[in-house]
Amino acid sequence: MPGIDTLDGLLQAVEEFDTDGYELPVEAAALDRARGSIEESGLLLLGEIHGVKENPLVILGLMRLLGLTHLALEWSENLKPQLDRYLTDGTGLDHPLWWLGDGRVTAGHFAMLRAIPGLTVTLFDGGMNTGDWSQRDALMAERVLAAAGEPMLVVAGNAHTLTSPTELGLPMGACLASARPSLASVRIDYGRGDFYNIEPRQIRQHSVVAGLRATDDGLVVGLPEFGEAMVPHLPVELLQERLNL
Repeated sequence: MPGIDTLDGLLQAVEEFDTDGYELPVEAAALDRARGSIEESGLLLLGEIHGVKENPLVILGLMRLLGLTHLALEWSENLKPQLDRYLTDGTGLDHPLWWLGDGRVTAGHFAMLRAIPGLTVTLFDGGMNTGDWSQRDALMAERVLAAAGEPMLVVAGNAHTLTSPTELGLPMGACLASARPSLASVRIDYGRGDFYNIEPRQIRQHSVVAGLRATDDGLVVGLPEFGEAMVPHLPVELLQERLNL
């Protein structure tokens, strides 16, 4: 069951996650555009569907290809002390905010973070839902820009990384593109597979081309097949108790 409900289970899943066995295929023109975004704006966006096992491998592949050591994640900024502890001594994963189960946090992410030497991590979610989608995204963009002192890959759910307004409102990506007009956004294109977001789910779409490529709609990383991530997830009642709600 990909939803993990014990700390020992999470630590074991992290240790078992292979960060070396995945190679990201790359189209030269697409890599040039990604590099251009980094060089001209200092940022590159990556939009994902939370809860896919291969998401952290795509992140790792892009970080290595682009020579980046600064990564920004759509995780609660309140977790930064716990993340620093984990990266220092392997502890800190018992905080209840790691265990919400929405797929943003997975065992593979922790393995990926430990596989990048000299990594700096920025967490840009405020941790509180204001009820105003656009306001939340604007605040996330502000936190990203405040932390953008060196070239950075910025990873969030794919609704937040679009660079123009949507029916949901004004996404973080559009706010960032307004401040950094040369910014590019990469979308992960999922084919067929399973993912975990609160519960096991499926995607059964058309066949996609593997790897980073340029399309008429922008930059895309194709994942023709993918699997469920191992996601820390505790029952709502237990989370409320531990968060004192």
